[in-house]
Order: sequence, then C-alpha cells, then structure tokens
Amino acid sequence: MNEELINADLDQSVDALRKGGVILYPTDTIWGLGCDATNSKAVEKIYTIKKRNEGKSLIILVDGEEMLTHYVQSVPAIVHDLIEQYDRPLTIIYPDARNLPKNLIAPDGSIAIRIVRNVFCRGMIAQFGKPITSTSANVSGLPSPASFQAIPEEVILAVDYTVAHGRDDLKATFPSTIIRIDTNGEFEIIRS
Repeated sequence: MNEELINADLDQSVDALRKGGVILYPTDTIWGLGCDATNSKAVEKIYTIKKRNEGKSLIILVDGEEMLTHYVQSVPAIVHDLIEQYDRPLTIIYPDARNLPKNLIAPDGSIAIRIVRNVFCRGMIAQFGKPITSTSANVSGLPSPASFQAIPEEVILAVDYTVAHGRDDLKATFPSTIIRIDTNGEFEIIRS
C-alpha cells in the first residue's frame, strides 16, 4: 500500500474515532475493534458489537510512555525496563486508572494498557491524540480471528470504518504478554 493510501486510511480512521465511531484495525497482535477510550458511548458500542458483558474490561493502546501517564495514577519505575526487555507486545495491568470512563475500567479500578508497536496503529493513536480501545474482532466466546479474512461478517458490518492497511497480511499473530503491576513495582505475569 503506498504512502498516500496509508495517510488517507489514517485520516479516515481518526475521523471515525473523533465522531465516536468504532473502527476495525490491525494492531501489533491481532485485528481489533477500537474506539476513543475516553468516550463511554463509543465503549458501549464495542460491548454491543462483541455481545460482551461490560463487567469484563477492555485494554487500551497508547503511542508511548508520555500518553500512558495520563491514564494511571502512577507508573512504577520498573515499567520502562519491562517494556524494553520484552520483544513481544506487552500489556500491563495498572492499578488506579484515571481519565477514562467507568465502563472501560475493571471493577477493581485497574486498566490494561499496551504501548503499541505496530507503525500504522501507533501513527493513528498519535494523530488522534488519545488512547483507543483494543479487543479482538469477534463475538465474545468465539475464537479470535488470526487474520482479517477470519473476522466474522457481522463484526465487519457493525463497525463505522474498516482500515484497508494490513488486510492481506497473513503472518502468524500472537496475543500480548500480560503483566499485572502494583504501585510498589511488584508484578506477576498473567499470560506469557
């Protein structure tokens, strides 16, 4: 895909996000459903599309450590080292989420955040200026699609915009490593 088409795709994605829409987009793990993570009505749309219980929180993607600091009370010093050490995408569950709607935050007040590595996705978040949600592009309880071609048609038809970039990628995808961290910097690996 040429640069002009990629830029147009970025602009249309960001436009849909700004309007409170849901997008279908490639991440550094799998194809995901995303919306403005600060917009509770947009978050509701994701739960509706996935037929998912709102008690099961979503993760959010940010473009870097600076954006991360706006959505959690504190970032333990060890986080930078963890991010640098992992060669796979790393999602960290932080206590004390802030500046996010209640329907996005887990019942215990935590939020799962990943600094995204996918160049397209990172550029989209940077251009949007806020985090976006990320959850697998499937109906809850069904397998996560390994490629764009495996995404159920009902999900594709339910979103406001589907990113063109990356649809033909057939590389193997893996879920992120998940770590839960506390305010003291102690952590446990939830999924490796």
